[in-house]
Amino acid sequence: MTTLNHYLFVSAALFSLGLAGVVIRRNILIIYMCLEMMLSAANLALVAFSRFHVTEGLPDYAAQSLVFFTITVAAAEVAVGLAIIVALFRARQSVDVESITRLKG
Repeated sequence: MTTLNHYLFVSAALFSLGLAGVVIRRNILIIYMCLEMMLSAANLALVAFSRFHVTEGLPDYAAQSLVFFTITVAAAEVAVGLAIIVALFRARQSVDVESITRLKG
């Protein structure tokens, strides 16, 4: 039987992989995908907590409604973030983080 600990372990593993990708990688698209993976890991933890918090014989759906809000925000973030990445690529012909930080000076 799958328990809450199993879901939280998978969520922690996904979040850790996403965090490692953000810290280690230099390609802005990979960093962006890792940020989305971290957001998905948080959503998985919220759904797991919601599923295993039973009140009056039914799961508590409050956290799952928060997940729908986060998915909506993530969709807006994807639209704006990809537009910024495309604009940076057109300006610099690169998606390397080092070339983008050189835009400061």
